[in-house]
Amino acid sequence: MGLLDNFERGLERVVNGAFAKTFKSGLQPVEISAALRRELDTKAAVVARDRILVPHDFTVRLSRVDYDRMTAMGPQLVEELTHLVQRHATAQHYSFAGTLRIRFSEDPALGQGILEVVSGTASGTDVTWVPAVEIDGRRHDLTRARTVIGRGSEADITVDDTGTSRKHVEILWDGKRAQVNDLGSTNGSQLNGRKVAKAPLEPDDVIDIGRTRIVFRVLAQATADRPGGSRA
Repeated sequence: MGLLDNFERGLERVVNGAFAKTFKSGLQPVEISAALRRELDTKAAVVARDRILVPHDFTVRLSRVDYDRMTAMGPQLVEELTHLVQRHATAQHYSFAGTLRIRFSEDPALGQGILEVVSGTASGTDVTWVPAVEIDGRRHDLTRARTVIGRGSEADITVDDTGTSRKHVEILWDGKRAQVNDLGSTNGSQLNGRKVAKAPLEPDDVIDIGRTRIVFRVLAQATADRPGGSRA
């Protein structure tokens, strides 16, 4: 029986990530496990229809007392936490950006019973999401809030297709969500095989204009930002 097996049912009592409290018996492994799972859920990002990317590098910051208690349990605790996080990721169809790593760190600023989880994709890096379209095997990153696609020279992305209008469709991106709008084109546009005038875009959606197929993507890109975290 694993070290954390006796605490599994206790996770059901945790509501809205309410881990930030002092326990008379001290911080328990179940609170760490639940905080790690919550961090996964919070940082999960859809990058394709069948792929949800999550951080793989976790630091659990603890008070001196709790740090001494947890590290005294030896490597078995980290192994059990890693197993439970991996199992949760599998159940939620998450993909890690690298090899899963969990470690403890002492933080004198934290009170006993309080923990903070810091996650990232590598030491000193984080992941941002870059929208792009693929046309005829070529990728075009969408660097503007509004990108116009058509056969005219005034379009941001020009396609060699007489079946398209000079300004055929536009793709809007607000940093998190995308939308496609037909710009009153002569032959119309289709989204995933259906005529469309205006609709939200999801990763791997296909836009057809004339004889041109446009595949919308959201791609992971490493940045030098400080990893984000949450206090529990």
